[in-house]
Amino acid sequence: MTAARTIRVVVAEDQSAVRAGLVLILGSAPDIEVVGEAADGERAVELARELRPDLVLMDVQMPKLDGVSATRRVVAEGLADVLVLTTFDLDAYVFGALRAGAAGFLLKNAEAAELIAAVRTVAGGEGLIAPAVTRRLIAEFAAVGGRPAPVPGPDRSVLDGLTPREREVLSALGAGLSNAEIATRLGMAEATVKTHVSKVLGKLELRSRVQAAVLARELGI
Repeated sequence: MTAARTIRVVVAEDQSAVRAGLVLILGSAPDIEVVGEAADGERAVELARELRPDLVLMDVQMPKLDGVSATRRVVAEGLADVLVLTTFDLDAYVFGALRAGAAGFLLKNAEAAELIAAVRTVAGGEGLIAPAVTRRLIAEFAAVGGRPAPVPGPDRSVLDGLTPREREVLSALGAGLSNAEIATRLGMAEATVKTHVSKVLGKLELRSRVQAAVLARELGI
């Protein structure tokens, strides 16, 4: 039997006590290894380049380089997936991190088991963390009359290259559904859903399924 893959993580958090707690929690999981720690965004990017971890656990507000900018660099260079740490304020920093390509986000007050599960989920390619909270985040920034987006809204012509089925998958992502939930809704195998999600991301030139979810809500599909 093949041994389970170890998930290599870099923890980026400027508050030393919080960072130590995160490292302690993650270190308690047999399949997770913290390979680096960063107290600012610049160092987080440096470690991602040097260590090529599976995932960077990224605080949004950090010195030298904020978490949004750091996330954008890490994702753009294909260094690792990024799981963003945030408060429940649902502020523009969080939205910016998702636009930058973060694979998901986690509340700082999450329980230890939730943190470990979130890291495993993102490392496994699922992307959306805490679907109910994700739906709330998406609705907060994409709802009509909500806060203005930091960039102009998308043109519906971006959907022209999608097949009808891919549009259905994009719509389901906009509802904050997991792969298993999309499979149930659309009556297809979960493996097929993963294939469709990958195609949607590729055609729309998006870095994460969370970005796809935000786009779907902005387009109203």
